[in-house]
Amino acid sequence: MTKLLETINDPADLRQLPRAQLKAVADELRACVLDNVARTGGHLSSNLGTVELTVALHYVFNTPDDRLVWDVGHQTYPHKILTGRRDRMPTLRQLGGLSGFPQRAESEYDTFGTAHSSTSISAALGMALASRQKGEQRHCVAIIGDGAMTAGMAFEALNNAGVEDCKLLVILNDNDMSISPPVGALNRYLAQLMSGQFYSAAKNVGKNVLRVAPPLFELAKRLEEHAKGMVLPATLFEKFGFNYVGPIDGHDLESLIPTLENIRHLDGPQFLHVVTKKGQGYKRAEADPVAYHGPGKFDPAIGLVPPAATPKTTFTQVFGEWLCDMAEQDTRLVGITPAMREGSGMVEFEKRFPARYYDVGIAEQHAVTFAAGLACEGLKPVVAIYSTFLQRAYDQLIHDVAIQNLPVVFALDRSGLVGADGATHAGAYDIAFLRCIPNMALACPADERECRQLLSSAFEQDGPVAVRYPRGAGAGVATEPGLAALPFGKGEIRRARAGGPDGSRKGIAILAFGTLLYPALQAAEKLGATVVNMRWVKPLDVELLLKVAAEHEALVTVEEGAVMGGAGSAVGEALQAAGIVMPLLQLGLPDVFIEHGDPARLLAMQGLDAAGIEASIVRRFAGIIEAGRPALKAVA
Repeated sequence: MTKLLETINDPADLRQLPRAQLKAVADELRACVLDNVARTGGHLSSNLGTVELTVALHYVFNTPDDRLVWDVGHQTYPHKILTGRRDRMPTLRQLGGLSGFPQRAESEYDTFGTAHSSTSISAALGMALASRQKGEQRHCVAIIGDGAMTAGMAFEALNNAGVEDCKLLVILNDNDMSISPPVGALNRYLAQLMSGQFYSAAKNVGKNVLRVAPPLFELAKRLEEHAKGMVLPATLFEKFGFNYVGPIDGHDLESLIPTLENIRHLDGPQFLHVVTKKGQGYKRAEADPVAYHGPGKFDPAIGLVPPAATPKTTFTQVFGEWLCDMAEQDTRLVGITPAMREGSGMVEFEKRFPARYYDVGIAEQHAVTFAAGLACEGLKPVVAIYSTFLQRAYDQLIHDVAIQNLPVVFALDRSGLVGADGATHAGAYDIAFLRCIPNMALACPADERECRQLLSSAFEQDGPVAVRYPRGAGAGVATEPGLAALPFGKGEIRRARAGGPDGSRKGIAILAFGTLLYPALQAAEKLGATVVNMRWVKPLDVELLLKVAAEHEALVTVEEGAVMGGAGSAVGEALQAAGIVMPLLQLGLPDVFIEHGDPARLLAMQGLDAAGIEASIVRRFAGIIEAGRPALKAVA
C-alpha cells in the first residue's frame, strides 16, 4: 500500500514524479496517516483533510528553501511523512519521538514551531520580509484554517502584509463547508459558500477590523447588503491588499497544482482559498470529525468504541457538572469559551443554558475583556480556558479584569504537564504569572471533590479568581452533591508527623499545592513527615504556614508548575516577611521546556512522583530524617 511513498525520502523525490502519479501518492499518504494515528493516537481529522494540499505544496514549491508555515500544526503529519520522517511516525507524540506539531529542532522543513493558532501569517510575513531585505528570492507560505482566521492576530498580520511587496502566499484551508457535488449548479455552490460559517465569521471580524477605517467599513457594509451574487471573501481580502484566488477544491490535485504554479509567478501578497473536508477519505472521521479530532489508539476497521470499563471522572467533567449546577442556582452565571466547548467540558451547559453560553471563537484576548464587560453589568462570568491559552490574554487579565477587581472566575484546564501535546500546551507557568497580579486569587484543588468545592469558593468572591486543575482524572475522590464551598484562602493539615506535636521543632513538613498532594502523602508515609494540603497559592494561608514552620525543622513545597516564581517562592517570601529563617526545599518543574510523553513518566523524570519526592527530601534532609527514626520505630 505504500509502494510509491517508500520511494519518497524528501520533497525532492516527490518533485521527480510525474503529475499523474500524485493521486496515488496522496492515497498512500492518507493510508499511512490513518495507520499511524490508529497505533499511537493523535490528531486525525485535520491531517486527513490536508493530504492533497500537502502533496501539492511540496510538489510546486522548492521546500525547504521556500518556507511553509503551518498554523497550529496539528495537520502536519502528511508533511512530516513527506519530509524524511516516515519511518519515525510510530514514535509520534511519545517520549523521545516525533512531536505532534512542527518543531524547528526536528527538521529543516519545520520552518516555524507552532501549536497555538493564528500565528502563521505573522511568522510567514516576517520570513518574507527578511528574505527581501537579504536579497534572497524565496516564497513564504502560511497555511491557516478558517477557525484560526477568526482571531484578531490573523487580521493584524493581513493588515500589515497587504501593504508590503513580498513573496507571501496565505492559504486559507476552509474545512467548515462541504464541497458541492460536481452536478450542482453554480448558484447552489455560491449559496453554500455564502451561508458557511467561515463567511459569517470573516464578515463580522472583517467589519470590526475595518471599523477603524470609515471608507472601508462602509464598503464592508455595502458588501454585506449586496453580496448575494458574489463571493464576499474575495473583496474583503482584496481590500487588505491581497490578490484573492478561489475558492478551489482542496482535494483536487488537478486544480491545486496548476493554481499554485500560477500563483508562484505573481508578484505581491497572494491569498488562496481552498475548501477541504475534515476526515477526508475515512468515512467515520468524515461523519464525526470532532470525535476523530484527537483520538487515542483504535482499530480503523472498527472505529472508536467506548471503553469497556467506566473511566474515572475527569477534572473537565467535574467542571462541566459544577457549571450546570451553579447556573441552575444562580441566573447571573454566564459561561465563556474561546472555541474549546468540548475540550473545556461545556457541551451540556450549552444545551441547557444556550442564552448564557458564549463561544467567542479563537480569540482569547476578547474572551477575557468580554467577560470583564459582562461583570461590569452585574453578571458572574466563568471563563473556561486552557492554562496555556490564558497566556495569550495576559494584558487583558491585568488591564481589564484585575485592575478593576471584577468578579470573573477562570477555570484553568490543562494546568501542569499535559503529556503528548508537549511544551506548547503544558500549563507550567500559570501559578507564577497569576500570583504576581494584585487582586488575583488562585486555588489548586488536590482532587475532584476539592475542584468542585473550590470552584464554588471562587464563584462566591467579589474579585477575580482562578482555579487550576490538570488534564484527565485525579485521585478518583468522588464529588458530593450540592455547591458547598471551602474556606477562602485556607489550607488543612492532611497528615501529622509521627509522634505528633510535642512542643519542639522536629521533622519535616511537606506543603503540597494541587494534585501532587497524593504522591506527597505516599512519600510522607515512609519519611514520617507532616503533609499540608495548601489549596490556595494566593491568598496563601500564612497563619497555617507559620504554625507548621514553628513545629518543624524544615519545609518542602511540591507543585506541578514552574519552580521559579511558583508556589514554593510564595512560601519563601512569606517566611522571609515573618523573619523566619529555616531550610526550605522547593520541588516543581525545572527551568526547561518539557517535551511530549506519557504524563506519569514525565512527572517521574522531574522527580514529582512519590519516589522522586522521597528521594529529593532524603538527599537534602538526611540528617533530620535520621533524627526522627527512633520516633518512627516507637510508633511502629
